[in-house]
Amino acid sequence: MTWIQTVIIAIVEGLTEFLPVSSTGHMIIAQNILGVESTDFVKAFTFIIQFGAILSVVCLYWKRFFQLNNTPLPEGTAGFKKFIHKFDFYWKLFIAFIPAAVLGLLFSDAIDAMLERVEVVAATLVIGGVFMLFCDKIFNKGSEETKLTEKRAFMVGLFQCISMIPGVSRSMATIVGGMSQKMTRKDAAEFSFFLAVPTMFGATVYKMYKLLSEGGTELIANHLDTLIIGNVVAFIVALLAIKFFISFVQKYGFKAFGWYRIIVGGIILAMLFTGHELTIS
Repeated sequence: MTWIQTVIIAIVEGLTEFLPVSSTGHMIIAQNILGVESTDFVKAFTFIIQFGAILSVVCLYWKRFFQLNNTPLPEGTAGFKKFIHKFDFYWKLFIAFIPAAVLGLLFSDAIDAMLERVEVVAATLVIGGVFMLFCDKIFNKGSEETKLTEKRAFMVGLFQCISMIPGVSRSMATIVGGMSQKMTRKDAAEFSFFLAVPTMFGATVYKMYKLLSEGGTELIANHLDTLIIGNVVAFIVALLAIKFFISFVQKYGFKAFGWYRIIVGGIILAMLFTGHELTIS
């Protein structure tokens, strides 16, 4: 990849990682438009630059992310529940993370194979977009008092697994998962951001390990500047995108993102079915 291609793909990652429009899907589309060959390094690059994006969450929410639970223990609490009380936030993140971690390891090769298929991305963009036109009416029944329990956290984690299909959007799946558990749009979106940290960090570490174990040490060393640039750009752009998204979704909901997904996915499908190439190179 050239530096320009690196910056463009990293901007796409930062803009879309926390929006319900599928960052993976948009990076696949961007690669096709830019004429970037889907090599082992490029596949790894799209995962590794997610590290920059998750740092933006930690930076914006660092007070909440590193705050222990100092509320009084419920009467009669003992054993493991007493021990885990202080780490309640991290415990629920871990519970929500488990389903994606297990399925991600089991179906890693199948997921990688789907990343090659831009028509899958386009189709899921459209399907997800149609769903988002109505999800506010279906799920937006939360209240500020809704407590995030272990069961609710696990259900959000199950929804996150749907996003393993390119084009679905991890953000969309987890936010809808939270709203299905009667969380408000804001609370569901913020928990989605928090859950992104262990999920994306785990995916990044796994991809790095897989690449290194297959003899990619020299490959990474030769492209270290590309990875650094990609992470820095993704970090800066994601900071801006998160602030925009929280404000926008509280005021207007998800309908605009639904229409955007339908339009983008529809255009790509139309181009593919009429034999037009996506590349501009």
